[in-house]
Order: sequence, then C-alpha cells, then structure tokens
Amino acid sequence: QVQLVESGGGSVQVGGSLRLSCAASGYTYNRCMGWFRQAPGKEREGVAALLLGNGVTSYTGSVKGRFTISQDIAKGILYLQMNGLKPEDTAMYYCAARKSYGGTCFAGVAMDYWGKGTLVTISS
Repeated sequence: QVQLVESGGGSVQVGGSLRLSCAASGYTYNRCMGWFRQAPGKEREGVAALLLGNGVTSYTGSVKGRFTISQDIAKGILYLQMNGLKPEDTAMYYCAARKSYGGTCFAGVAMDYWGKGTLVTISS
C-alpha cells in the first residue's frame, strides 16, 4: 500500500511562486507519480507526471514553462515547483501514484493512490 502526504500549499499573489511536496511511503524506482488539481465546480485535471528513477516528465499545456515536477531521491519526496502563478491555478492540488510500474507516464494518466490534497489560492 502506498501512502501520500502533500504539503506546501497556501495563498500567493498573481505572479508569485510556491513549491508543493509529496512524501510517499512507496517511493519506488520506475513507478509513475504525478500531480492533479481540482478547482471548485471543475473536473479534476492532470498537471504533471514523473517516472521515478529516470526522471522523465510530462506536463499539461497550461503549465508548461511555469511548473516543474522533480524528485529528491535521497529524501524520497516528489515536488511541484510553481512559478508565474495565475488566478486560474487556484485549486486543490493532489499527489498521486500508479500501482503498476513502467509503461506510459503522462500528465493525467490514471492513478491508483491519492493524497488528501493541499490548497493553493492565487489572488488577482
């Protein structure tokens, strides 16, 4: 069983930055992990994904060039660095992990394990 715990959410002005963290109990090489977000009244959206170990990444178009997903192998933590934040980035952000290993690992790919989320609010 994989347990995921997010942290780092908060409130920031437009154009600001935040870094989200995800501590995973099942931090294993070749597992696909990612970040999702859901704004009030909106569908859940895949933001970014990373294949643990080799570090191959994927992003949804709206965050490319602004967000960076990365891993800290020594600490076993997944990060999401968010720069140039916009009001439309306001959402609950969730860390997620896939049960199987290898295969496709794209932003929005189906996941099996989920954290409880951390709230990000951008003021315009």
